[in-house]
Parts: sequence; structure tokens; C-alpha cells
Amino acid sequence: MKITRIRTHLLQPGAYSFSGQAVGQRLVIVEVETSEPGLTGLGCATFTQRHRAVAAALEHHLGPFFIGKDPRNTEDLWQSAAANGYWRNGPVLNNALSGIDMALWDIKGKLAGLPCHQLWGGKSRPAAAVYTHCDGRDFHEVADAVRARLSEGFHYLRAQCGDYAGATPAEARRPRGAPPGAYYDDRAKLRTIPALFDHLRAEFGPEVEFLHDVHERLFPTDAIWLAKTLEPHRLFFLEDPLAPEDNEWFANLRAQTATPIAMGELFNHPREITPLVKDRLIDFVRVHVSQIGGITPALKLAHLCDAFGVRFAWHGPLDTSPVGMAACLHLDVALHNFGIQEWATRPEAEYEIFPGLPRVERGYVYPPEKPGLGIDFNPAAAAQWPCDDNNPEWTVARLPDGSFHRP
Repeated sequence: MKITRIRTHLLQPGAYSFSGQAVGQRLVIVEVETSEPGLTGLGCATFTQRHRAVAAALEHHLGPFFIGKDPRNTEDLWQSAAANGYWRNGPVLNNALSGIDMALWDIKGKLAGLPCHQLWGGKSRPAAAVYTHCDGRDFHEVADAVRARLSEGFHYLRAQCGDYAGATPAEARRPRGAPPGAYYDDRAKLRTIPALFDHLRAEFGPEVEFLHDVHERLFPTDAIWLAKTLEPHRLFFLEDPLAPEDNEWFANLRAQTATPIAMGELFNHPREITPLVKDRLIDFVRVHVSQIGGITPALKLAHLCDAFGVRFAWHGPLDTSPVGMAACLHLDVALHNFGIQEWATRPEAEYEIFPGLPRVERGYVYPPEKPGLGIDFNPAAAAQWPCDDNNPEWTVARLPDGSFHRP
């Protein structure tokens, strides 16, 4: 059996509200064809901010490397492809490799006649508990969102207030001549977020499992202060309190607070996060599966975390495609040290484009039971949602005085 063709599909289905701007998420889907008639696999290669770079890497480099090879040899193919360009472990090539790697696991499952989770030890649980997002411009809007999600059966909820950084927009304080960007007030965040959870706990009590995403928007000592201040609210976890460039601060953070910490969506290689795992400086690994190269490295990372008592909570916003979410779900139900799965509200268009995409049932998502990843792809429906090429604005984060701050 040989790989005969690799196709890349770019699409931007649906829309969602992001900092007041309606945009669609750009997805990169990989389709691998084999010499076995009708046997194909799907994978997620989504790097939504650099989608065309991933597509070019697949068309000109990784795609030709895989043609003619046996799709069943996932381990050797992953290792050799990852190092084939000599320089490695960057987000463009990792996502491109992920698209093919996921598709090969999809093919393995179809060959075996089994859903992917059965290839990894069967089910450790019937479904994945998921958390979803409750955003609002003020405390009352956040509380309304919490109330609505609770009525739908969710138990785990991420609460965010204000703009993307979680604080009042800082546009009014910009100095003359300040460059454009996504302005936010880090000091306001330190006031807003503790007060938000005071409000939510007063209204909803201690039973709801709340989460919050700092999104690396604070300086290290401020992040430590916030984690300590939120301790009485017993968050399920505080996400990304520090940027990857500040990894050495995690020892200070762990020494000063018992708030559970999740970290990892910006990491490109499992070894970047290994020091945090082996020293037990975090509680949840939050990597984006396609960002680290796909299912093959994700399985290894999850098993490594299990040895150190660290759980995983894969990154799962709308820039994880439905194919990527299916991969996450199979990992979630199969592996012992699952923590929680992020689940954004999917655009309805995705259910037409990706038949088999599950829906949430009372706070749980059940993995597809068809062989492989269990997700199909409708190219005709996808063609109705072409990609734009706009550069993202939210990543140009600036403090009130105009200084750039890494998102």
C-alpha cells in the first residue's frame, strides 16, 4: 500500500464575534489518498494566522516527501518527515506534518475497522467532559452567559470579561502618535478579574467549575499576584498565566499559589513543556495538537505527563478544525490522564462541511464511533467558504502607552 496523493483544502466557514469584529476562522484540511481504492484519511493542519504558508509547505515539501510511502508506518514517517528539512519544530512545518499524521491515523483506523481510540487502549471513559466560553462586556453579561450555559447542561465554564485581554479597552489612554494595535490595560485586568469571580461565586455558588484565560497578558509578578488572589474562588484552572518566554517564572508561581495552572497552547515541541511537567510546575498541559505535529507526538506527550501526575486539556477553540477536534476527542476518551476538553460553539456551516462532527450533550462530547477519526469532508460545501488573507489584529497587543506586549 502506498500514499498516492495529498490534497490541501483551505476554508473559512461561519463567523464568530471576536473583539467586536465578525470574522471566520481559516482552516487547513489535509486529505491523503492511497493505492487502496477508496481508502483516504483526513487531518488538521490549521495554523489560522499563516494558513497559506502551511499549504505551501504541504504542496512543495512535505507532500512530495510522503508520496509513494507506506501510510501504515506512522512512527518512521513522522520522525523522518520532521527532520527532512533539517531545521525543525516550527509552527508552519509542525502543522503541515500534523495534517498528514492525523490522516495516516485515520487510515489506520479504517484499515482496522476501529475508531482511533480503540487503537490506543480503548475507552477510559465514555465521553469527554468539556468546558465552553462565557464572555461579556461587563459582569452582568458574563453572568447571563453562565446562566445560559448552565441551562444547556455545562458544568465547566471559562469566564472572561471585557476585551480579549480581559480588561477595559485602553484606547482612551493612547499617547499622541501611538501605533495601531489591540490596546488593553493590564492594570485594569488585575482589578477586574478578581471582582468578576467575586460576582460569579456570589450568584452561582461554589459548585460551578470556573476557568479563566490570562492569555499571557500580564507581567510575571502580576500573574503570580492574580493566581494568589483567585485562590479563594477555587478555579478549575488558570490558563496561560505566563508567556513561553517566561517559563523559568513557573517555579516562583508554583511556590506561591495553590491555584491549578494550565499551560501550553503556544508550544511547538513537547520538549519545550517537559521541564514544566517533570518538575510538576503545572497541572494541565494545554497544547494545540496540530501545533506540535499531530497525534503521534500528542500520544507520547500525554503518556509522559501521566508519569508525573499532570493531566492534559487540549487546546480546542474554533481554530482547531472539526477534524482536529475529532482527534482530540479520541485521545480524551482513550488516555487515563484526561483533564478537560475545550469546546467552542461550532458554526452551523461546519456540520454540513464535516459530517460526523459531534454536538455537546449535557456538558459531554462523545467521540465518533465510525472507523478512524470518524469525520467526513464535503468539498462542495467547503468551497462556499473561501479564505481571506487578512493579517490578525488581536496579536498586535499593546499596553496603554503603546508598548507592544506579546499575546
